[in-house]
Order: sequence, then structure tokens, then C-alpha cells
Amino acid sequence: MVVSLSRRGNVEPFHAMDILAEANRLKAEGVPVVSMAVGQPSDPAPIGVRAAAAKALQDGRIGYTDALGLAALRKAIAEHYADHYGLDIPPGRIAVTTGSSAAFNLAFLAMFDRGDRVAIAAPGYPAYRNIMAALGIDVVEIELGGDAYLHAGHLETAHREKPLKGVLFASPANPTGAVIPADELAALVRTAQELGIAVISDEIYHRLAYAAPDTTALAYGGDVTVINSFSKYYCMTGWRIGWMVLPQELVRPVERVAQSLYISPPELSQIAAIEAFKATEELEAVKGRYAWNRELLMKRLPELGFPLAAPMDGAFYAFCDVTRHSNDSMAFARKMLAQAHVAATPGRDFDTQAGHRTMRFSYAGSHDDMVEAMARIERWLR
Repeated sequence: MVVSLSRRGNVEPFHAMDILAEANRLKAEGVPVVSMAVGQPSDPAPIGVRAAAAKALQDGRIGYTDALGLAALRKAIAEHYADHYGLDIPPGRIAVTTGSSAAFNLAFLAMFDRGDRVAIAAPGYPAYRNIMAALGIDVVEIELGGDAYLHAGHLETAHREKPLKGVLFASPANPTGAVIPADELAALVRTAQELGIAVISDEIYHRLAYAAPDTTALAYGGDVTVINSFSKYYCMTGWRIGWMVLPQELVRPVERVAQSLYISPPELSQIAAIEAFKATEELEAVKGRYAWNRELLMKRLPELGFPLAAPMDGAFYAFCDVTRHSNDSMAFARKMLAQAHVAATPGRDFDTQAGHRTMRFSYAGSHDDMVEAMARIERWLR
């Protein structure tokens, strides 16, 4: 049999998932692995979310919805923007998606053509690069160097070298946790608009900032595309439910593509997600534990020879320099998992040029697990 393989499928592996697979294999063999490899809350979805899903299952009819999602959920998301950001976002500009992953697919397909140049920050979330590469989009990785976040100066330089069609950034960022200050975010959006560069703002770690209030890019331009998700703050990773806020002219193109790719987001998850906005007290308690874990790692990781490579402003990640121990973070991560039974993600996922120097530790787990992980690493390094 002859199997035809396209060049589009030849993208870089998502190494965090490979590490997770190996960690799960060891766990299945009875090895007590502490995983700090993936950005997944260890808490279940809020009680009200699970109760709504249980009732929907009992009622028995789970089917297709509109491609852009249930009207009730789009209305709830719009109300969230009014309550949390003080912004009036019409529900008609909101598209509910099968996780933020589907939202990125839809944005890239609706906004860019093969060969268009789209800028992202390095280090950055690997799926941006991998999805765009598979679609034939020319990914322009802007090395941040000593800067914590992408800013207007980066964009001007990259555009001057060769014009950009789009820019994608995240705040708080994965893997660094860095937050773009409000004035810098305003300048970044304004500069993009002046240069004719389309903006996609990844805001899936909003409500998980520790030192400053959330600022959405929507505050600085109505033509910005924002992507968010119920996965992180709302503890709903496996429910595969996210959303987009779109410029009005992109709503119908996104809807047309979504109809063919996904038909609709899962109705069960949509019904449940409506209740997520009512669970703030429960979710803030979870965030309080992240903050406790954050304080622990900010102290312990540098003590163990992992200086922070970026400020831990938000999300639930510590991004560290590992060169005191190794110049090959991939090999180091595998060795640490095999010998110390602690899983973390090598920087290669996030930066193809300098990622051999760095590693990301997720602190979304229990506090006891974080304490145990630091103790294991300390014993191992000795």
C-alpha cells in the first residue's frame, strides 16, 4: 500500500505532550511521577458546571447547535466582558469554539492566505507556529532576548524588514507567564493598526494575573481578534470549549469555515460553560493555591540553580534558565523524568533557537506536589 504524506504534516512535535505521554507510561507502571509538564489545572470543573452537564445528560438530547454556538452562552460571554472589563461587546461578535485550538485554526484560515507573514514571540506557545506552518503561513518568530514581552518596537522592526500581514501575542504568556503592561499593550495594538497589521490577542490566561488587573486588547481597538477559553481559569480543559471575539466583518467568514470544519462546538460543554461565570468564589480559591505555589517556586527554583528567565506575572508557569545544569534541555527533561520522576517541559517547544537553554515548570498542581517536586529535584541534583 502506498501512503501519501504531505509536507504540511511535517511539523515539530509538541514536546510537552510527548513528556506527558512518557510520564503517564511511568505512572501506569506504578512510578509516582509528579507532573509539572502541561498547563492543566488539577482541580475539576466548578460544581455548578458539572451539575449543569449532569442535568443535560439526564435530559438526554445533546445535538448540534449553531456553528457559532448557543445564544445563551454567547450572551453570558458578552456579559462577562461588561462585568470584568467594562466593555460592551455584542453577542453577535462572539463565536464559541471547540477549545481555543479550534479558534486559532478558524482565525488563521479566515484571516491569512498561504505565504502571508505573521509574527509571533519566541519563546511562545508552539501550536501557533505548528498550525500556521501546516497551513503554509510564513511564521516570523521574534526573539524577545532580554525583553519579557512583545512590544511595538519589535513589530516595527520586523515589519520594516519585510511587511507583516498579522501579529499574534499572548498576555499572560505561555511559557513565560509575562504580562504586557496596559500602556505597552495599547502601543502595540496602535502600532499594528497604523502599519496595517491584523492583531490576534491570546487571552486564555486572563483572570490568572497576580500583580495587575486584566487588560484586554479589545479596549484599544474594535478590529482586534481575541481568543479565550474555559480551559485554564475555569478548569475545563477536557471539555474543549473556548471562544473568539471578532471584528464584525470576520464573523460570517469564521462561521462559514466553522460549519465545514466542526459543524458546532459540543452542546454539552456549552450548556455547562454558562455556569462557569457564576463560580468565581470557587475559582478564586483555586487561583489562591496557584499564588501559593508561585511563591514557593519563585524561591525554590533559583535556589536549585534554575534562575527565572521571565517574570512570573500570570498563568501558572515558571520559565527557567537550565544552563547551570545542561545545555540540552530536552535531554535534561528526559533524565529528570527518568531519575527524579518529575516531569517538566523542555524549552525547545517554545523557542526553536534558544530553547535548549530553558525549561517550563507548570505549578497548576497541588501544593503538596510542588513541595515534593522541589525536594525530589534537590535530592537528584545532589
